[in-house]
Amino acid sequence: MVPHSVRPSGPTLLRAALFAAASTLSIGAAHAQQAADATELSTIVVEGTGEKGDGPVKGYVAKKSRAGTKTDTPIEKTAQSIAVVPKQQMQDQQVQSVAESLRYTPGVFAEYRGASNLRDEIFTRGFYYTPRYLDGLFLGGELSYAKIDPYLLERVELIGGPSSVLYGQANPGGLINEVSKKPTDAPLREVQFSYGTDRHFGAAVDFSDRLFGSDTLAWRLAASGLSTDLQENFTKQRSIAVAPSLTWTPDAETKLTLLGGYQNEPKAGYRNFLDAAGTVYPMTGYGYVPRDLFISDPDYEHASREQAWLGYEFERKLSDTFTFRQNARYQYLDWDHRTLVYGSASYDAGTGHTLVSRNASGGSDDWRQFAIDNQLQADFQTGALDHTLLAGLDYRYRTRDYVWGRASAPSLDLNDPQYGGSAYSGIALATTDSQDLTAYQVGLYLQDQIEIGNLNLSAGLRHDWASTDIDDRLDSDNNHSYDDGALTWRLGALYAFDNGLAPYVSYSTSFEPSLYAPEAGGKAFDPTTAGQFEIGVKYAPEGTNLLFTAAYYDLRQKDVVQGTWNNTFGRTVYSQIGAVHNQGVELSARANFDSGFSLTGAYSYISSEITDTITANELGKTPARIPEHQASLWGTYAFSSGALDGLTLGAGVRYIGKSWGNNTNTFEVDDTTLFDAMASYDFGALDADFEGLSLQVNVKNIADTEYVASCASAYACFYGSGRTVLATLKKTW
Repeated sequence: MVPHSVRPSGPTLLRAALFAAASTLSIGAAHAQQAADATELSTIVVEGTGEKGDGPVKGYVAKKSRAGTKTDTPIEKTAQSIAVVPKQQMQDQQVQSVAESLRYTPGVFAEYRGASNLRDEIFTRGFYYTPRYLDGLFLGGELSYAKIDPYLLERVELIGGPSSVLYGQANPGGLINEVSKKPTDAPLREVQFSYGTDRHFGAAVDFSDRLFGSDTLAWRLAASGLSTDLQENFTKQRSIAVAPSLTWTPDAETKLTLLGGYQNEPKAGYRNFLDAAGTVYPMTGYGYVPRDLFISDPDYEHASREQAWLGYEFERKLSDTFTFRQNARYQYLDWDHRTLVYGSASYDAGTGHTLVSRNASGGSDDWRQFAIDNQLQADFQTGALDHTLLAGLDYRYRTRDYVWGRASAPSLDLNDPQYGGSAYSGIALATTDSQDLTAYQVGLYLQDQIEIGNLNLSAGLRHDWASTDIDDRLDSDNNHSYDDGALTWRLGALYAFDNGLAPYVSYSTSFEPSLYAPEAGGKAFDPTTAGQFEIGVKYAPEGTNLLFTAAYYDLRQKDVVQGTWNNTFGRTVYSQIGAVHNQGVELSARANFDSGFSLTGAYSYISSEITDTITANELGKTPARIPEHQASLWGTYAFSSGALDGLTLGAGVRYIGKSWGNNTNTFEVDDTTLFDAMASYDFGALDADFEGLSLQVNVKNIADTEYVASCASAYACFYGSGRTVLATLKKTW
């Protein structure tokens, strides 16, 4: 007999169905719930002391971040652009990748490869392949296929501009720091299922608690699984991801967190290279290529990724002045891929058909890497000056085993595409690339953050020793070795007025040794260096959940290495083109209002110019794939009373401006405006029996707008994602 306290108050089908769903998502049995309740009663909850720079964020507005300074510094007191995308925003938008989570962030071109997002490739302040870090340690750069499921993350942070003074070799546009979910002070239980268009089915769990009621040990386990079809015909994505963590806090001065993860993607995605002819403008005799066209073949196409990582974060408060931290992680990544790539199109006027030649390519790209960062922080005073002094020594070691081959393949008739058959099983790839890469970096850095009343000063200095060896197993005469050293620095000043207004100015530098080899016989590439001047203002009134920022930057990079798709070779070739000068403006707004309204908005303008190059007709031009203007606005409103109590509605708009399709600026990619929306209902507002049960529906690109995201050249264009609809049923308790 069901006790009266939990018996449905009415016989309606809706209530019965919701009650069944709530029971199922709670792991089905009342006994399990009772056991969980018993655990809660015996748990000692440690009250938090406020937001941490690497911890959870309440709502949309982060107060602190460690990414910019490696210390717990308020964002409004950091003389640099820092954007934080919290877990709540990622959940509201149901993001499917880290790149997607940055759609509403200024200065970011989040999905320049459109629907073909294999590895979170992102433009920041006009520079592509923004490096990605996980918990402050290097995860992957322009060569690595590392990619973390966003469900495993607590927040995603973007640092704008050069950050070598704390992180060593880095892209001048900025870097992305992905923050792992870690054990929580209070018990956490979450189960969700999602279903949507393109036969999308996903499931995820997130649990955290004290270990067996211990006062010193806490654990967390986040895991997800996904199966979905992709935009192009025959393409699929399948993945599982799991991230366990354990925190040991033996006393108030010591904390050790073990962080692990494993992702297996037997079907990791697809990259659909298309020509500008047929996407940006019509192809002679054919018109426009449909965005679901599959250039490869289902009997040949394969992309799989397996990655795992294990590391720790250790912190020990040695005294009232000194705190020591050590973070370390080992990671491996195995990538296997074979595909058929668009070659060239030819129109037969006699038959009225258009044939596309194709090139077969494939191989493996395996990485092993270890990173460790040692930090000693000193908090002290000298007269009227409050110091936060940070000294650090970090080390990074990476190896790459890369094998790639190419061959010719049957052509595809665009008017009557035929797939499958024995022709593809007979393709034998001739090995064209076989190399070992070994790279290490040692960095010694010192940073001082000084507060003098309302004035905040910061200064940082770093020296790096870096070595890169590229061994060509096919041609020993094409081996390359780089030994580079660099001194990088940063200065910043910010004045925090009592009304929440904080103007600032800063200058920072960066360097980045090349991991690419030039064409056979070419000169080894010099390190890429950059410097940036930034001036801006932040506004965060005390007692509010508001953060407004505005920034202007002037960023100059020299010795730029750029890859261009070569249709003759059927691969990307690299050259050191010279120098690029980027200037831009970024505006952002984030707000949580007590009324239930949350908001994030962004605008960015960039003027980018190639100021030195070995290719004469590129001089003075804008590099490809950089939208001059971008703007976005996303907001949600949670009803808290009346008939709509429990309902949350959200909507967003994204504008991507025009960009050039190549470095010689001979054709443009049109701008586009995209609309998103969400609706969520908390069934706990209907009846207390359903507390923690919610249903959310997201629609992205509502109008199903067909657009080209960008082109790197006339032979490398990408369609953006079409409309997707996703429903998520979630239970928390």
